[in-house]
Amino acid sequence: MLKNILGVTIDSRAINEGPILRGGNSNFDMLPEQLFMKLFCLERRRTERSGRSFVLLLLDPGNLLNSANARMMTTLVSAISQSIRETDLMGWYKEGAIMGVIYTEVGDAEEIVPTLATRLTDSLHNALSSLQMNEVKVSFHIFPKDWGASDSEDPVISTLQMASASAINGRKVSLTVKRLIDIAGSLVALILCLPVLITIAVAIKLTSRGPVLFRQVRLGYLEKKFTFLKFRSMYVNNDQRIHEEYVARFIVGASDTEQTNGSRQKVYKLTADPRITPLGRFLRYTSLDEIPQFLNVLLGDMSLVGPRPPVTYEFDRYDLWHKQRLLAVKPGITGMWQVDGRSRVKFDDMVRLDIRYARSWSLWLDVKILLKTPRAVISGAGAC
Repeated sequence: MLKNILGVTIDSRAINEGPILRGGNSNFDMLPEQLFMKLFCLERRRTERSGRSFVLLLLDPGNLLNSANARMMTTLVSAISQSIRETDLMGWYKEGAIMGVIYTEVGDAEEIVPTLATRLTDSLHNALSSLQMNEVKVSFHIFPKDWGASDSEDPVISTLQMASASAINGRKVSLTVKRLIDIAGSLVALILCLPVLITIAVAIKLTSRGPVLFRQVRLGYLEKKFTFLKFRSMYVNNDQRIHEEYVARFIVGASDTEQTNGSRQKVYKLTADPRITPLGRFLRYTSLDEIPQFLNVLLGDMSLVGPRPPVTYEFDRYDLWHKQRLLAVKPGITGMWQVDGRSRVKFDDMVRLDIRYARSWSLWLDVKILLKTPRAVISGAGAC
């Protein structure tokens, strides 16, 4: 049975799998971990869009709960509930080990956290002995809060990443099959395309100065950096600022125009890029420049299907909600944006397509996208 709470679909089994404890003289419930994390993710998505802060309190009781002391559990819940409002949410951040409180809509979080800490400390001191207080560890975390790979040891950051990926990571068998398909597909593609690879490499060497392959640092799953490979389609020593300026305009929704069938249409791509060689323009139009990315798939940095991996200066301009496109699945050679959008859609719509793919991912969805890809490549619709 499913219940819908504040727009989030909750498996009712989550309510039965964990204890919901009512604290002392309060009307607060200790929500089980699955339900608490669902509501936490909902609050995070809200604050990413609105920019209005909330605070997450984490309380580790240490050895106080090791003996499954129900009386101590009631004491802690009662103490915490004395320091929170009716609109705040209290539950298990980690079932049976770490308690959490979501203080919603707190205004200036930097100023309110000391007040919250004082109020909580006073409540705990009134309920616990000095020896018991030494067992308790408390931390406060303010959102919206940026996250990155360098913060992976932060327990809150790790939960953000796990929460975004939980719907997919629960399907380990399907993910294993997806990886096997990636390995087999990339190997077959590289073998079949070997004559094309050699021909393109020779053509690039004969028509312009520089290396055959273009290497660039991109961001993949959980913002992990990797070396992204393409056939070089640009002149060497070109001005990167041209692309940086385009990215800035693309993210804010600015468009260019191009002539199509006698009419001018809006496009969200870099038109008439002076950095591209004549051969490079052909390679991009036919997507042949992307064949080396099968090596990225083989190495495990990318998948056959997934969001496009951004460059670092693009990622630096993302809003918080944009970053969700990197938190659930590996980047891919093709994806929803490539077959259903490309340069015909705005940046925000591209991100929505990527997030929709991550949330509805299945092996069958990958198959459908892969089947649509040849038609998108042959048509060249929206290709840069």
